[in-house]
Amino acid sequence: MIATRLTSRTLRSVAPRARQLYGARFYSTEKVVNISSEKLETSGEVAVVTLNRPKAKNAISFQFLRELRSFVEELSAELSKTGGTPSPIRALIITSSLKDVFCAGADLKERKTFTPAETADFLIKLNSTLDMIENLPIPTISAIDGLALGGGLELALSTDFRVLSKSALVGLPETRLAIVPGAGGTHRLPKLIGYSRALDVVLTGRRVPADEALMLGIANRVVEGEALDGAREMAQKICEGGPLAISAGKKAIRGASHAWERIVYEKVVNSKDKFEALDAFAEKRKPRFTGE
Repeated sequence: MIATRLTSRTLRSVAPRARQLYGARFYSTEKVVNISSEKLETSGEVAVVTLNRPKAKNAISFQFLRELRSFVEELSAELSKTGGTPSPIRALIITSSLKDVFCAGADLKERKTFTPAETADFLIKLNSTLDMIENLPIPTISAIDGLALGGGLELALSTDFRVLSKSALVGLPETRLAIVPGAGGTHRLPKLIGYSRALDVVLTGRRVPADEALMLGIANRVVEGEALDGAREMAQKICEGGPLAISAGKKAIRGASHAWERIVYEKVVNSKDKFEALDAFAEKRKPRFTGE
């Protein structure tokens, strides 16, 4: 199971690589990104990434980024394997161990110590990591309780869906710090909610409450209880569909063209899952998808 392997192997290997790449001053032995998995009711598993820097409100440090990137790289490799048994991981949820904060953005205390070269390196690695999350072939969901600000919201924008609790507040306050969003906020947000609304959020730097985030289109769901429960429910519902079809649907919508739709449709129309769905319909039962 990939989550078990990552917990026992990948995150242990973070320490020497982080020290080598970023220097000891950017690394602590305490893990800040925890990986687990949960069984789906139908088949397969959901990988759950839990952000865990309570003293820093889950601020994105070099160590945070390295651990997150290591997981995403291995998950991407696992999902892109050809031949053999398909990966059991059907969806990804990113959540927080804190009830009042998802992620407060960049670690400004650490950022203040950066050289210009370290700042550039950090931004390159952050952007490429979020790009990898965006390009995963499985559905990805951010479960947001409390604050998701700056880089925290940009992390959430790199996932396919955002489920917010009623207490959630999201925003891009970078202009208050005399900078602009640098990890996808200025291009992912307008694609999601439109130019004028994105301009409002970015230029005012204001905190947007959950209900308004839903109205704007930043949030896909606002739930009464914990966002993680809402994200689990959403993942379960999505994963009732065929894995190949879900992946193809992501690619088709991202490509947003008739030609691309035909390309991805041709990849699934003769799949085993497609014929299993037809058999299940005829036999009046739920399909048993295998991702083949």
